[in-house]
Amino acid sequence: MTARLPQRGMNMQRTKLWPRLALAFLIAATLPLAAQAPTGKIHGHVNDPSGAPMTTGTVSLYQGGMTSPDQQPKYTFNMDQNGDFKGDNIVPGTYTLVYRKPDTPKTQVVDQIDDVKIASGADTLANDDMSRAEYMNKLTPEQRKAIEEIKAKNASVMKENAQIKNLNADLAKARADRNSKDYADAAAIMQKDVAAKPDEPLLWVELGQAQLGMKQLSDAEESLKKCIDLEQASKKPSPDVMGAAGNALGEAYADDGKYPESQAAYDAAAKANPPGAPMYYTNEAIVMDRANQIDATVAAADKAIAADPTKPLPYYLKGKALINKATIDPKTQKIIAPEGCAEAYKKYLELAPNGPFAPDAKSVLAELSETQATNYKASKKK
Repeated sequence: MTARLPQRGMNMQRTKLWPRLALAFLIAATLPLAAQAPTGKIHGHVNDPSGAPMTTGTVSLYQGGMTSPDQQPKYTFNMDQNGDFKGDNIVPGTYTLVYRKPDTPKTQVVDQIDDVKIASGADTLANDDMSRAEYMNKLTPEQRKAIEEIKAKNASVMKENAQIKNLNADLAKARADRNSKDYADAAAIMQKDVAAKPDEPLLWVELGQAQLGMKQLSDAEESLKKCIDLEQASKKPSPDVMGAAGNALGEAYADDGKYPESQAAYDAAAKANPPGAPMYYTNEAIVMDRANQIDATVAAADKAIAADPTKPLPYYLKGKALINKATIDPKTQKIIAPEGCAEAYKKYLELAPNGPFAPDAKSVLAELSETQATNYKASKKK
């Protein structure tokens, strides 16, 4: 018969073992983690003696100062586009801050700041301002003179930039006023600006367009010619400005009854800015039609069609002008349209079958016995 160990004894031994294990676990759980050394941060700005930010290069920290030219820095941080730098996880202590340009040899420095203290948990501000007296006193008289010249130039540029910013805001306001037909307000703004900066062509073209809206034709002509003269005299004339001024000048001349001058202005606009030629010549046809200048309207429409044959309006304007030269056949009493008239109306309908002038074009063709049903076929949609 096999002997058995008492069951109770086994249970007692187990109950004595578990408290020891639990106690060991509790002791291990309460042991502290290894402490991490506290660190600090740094941030700052670097500018040259003229006050301009140093947007490239590095800032390095040497713990305890620089003891030799070939000493390796403890930390190095890059400059950003604003001349700022920052860094973290820096061991607390006293450092020498060194700025170097990208091409500065490692054994040389552009500038250094001593006794920069980094404290635990703090973000230290450490600027390197090379316009400070300590730095400037190390420079030669020639170097200081050059820096003063740079400062004066920078101040002038900043002033001009501020003026340009204000002028751009005025231009935007004047254009908005023109779009809402507040021509007097637009002209008042531009009158002020051309007085402040009379050599800026953009201001003159905007003033001229506002004066044109007010029907101050002579003033508009003078302003727009002033714009063109200034732009032509510039090193690189702007096609857009030349085109806009010529386009507005053409309208001013036409409204003033100066038709040859108007035609010349539109031609000059197209020559200065060829991509805008279709629009300029279409505008010319419109103003000549408005002035009842039949031959000038046809000539402008033909130029617009040659510049871009896909635009429908010039064809309509051409047909509308030519129909004024229609005659009556004494035998048949039918209307005889001049050459090109019916063709222009048909082409308009081909390009814009549902355009705003389609009913008028169809009506004229019907009167010419050139009805759509028998003689006109709309182009098939592809």
